[in-house]
Amino acid sequence: MAKTIDQLLDKYGESHQNGINKFIHWICVPAIMFSLFGLLFAIPFPVERTLFANWAAVALVAALVYYFRLSIPMFMGFVVIGGLLLYGNYKIYDMSFGDAKLLALFSVFIFVLAWIGQFIGHKIEGKKPSFLEDLQFLLVGPAWLLHFIFRKLGIQY
Repeated sequence: MAKTIDQLLDKYGESHQNGINKFIHWICVPAIMFSLFGLLFAIPFPVERTLFANWAAVALVAALVYYFRLSIPMFMGFVVIGGLLLYGNYKIYDMSFGDAKLLALFSVFIFVLAWIGQFIGHKIEGKKPSFLEDLQFLLVGPAWLLHFIFRKLGIQY
């Protein structure tokens, strides 16, 4: 049986109770997302790379299907967030004069640092990262952060 968004967020939250770990996640999860988009953007694409013609955009569409099935407000939130991630990486690619290798190097640096941060946070928490139990938690983590923003804004998800 498929879990609801609330069940997934609650399960994810079980291993994210420590304030330091939560703080680290607020920095590292967006950094991982941004760097992953950069790495995907840097992979050669069958046509000329543009803002929406790249592997990061393809991955975003797949992730959006997942979020759509969980929650329309989460989907809408990730349309905005995904668009910003794509745009940010596109601008870095553009500023590097279309050198995908520079974007990839920059992205690897951020990706590695952010994952080190995540594992430090979980060491402090004393619990394993949720995705080690279920890979879908790699997509639930960003939604877990977004649900706090939605709550603050009074948006039902």
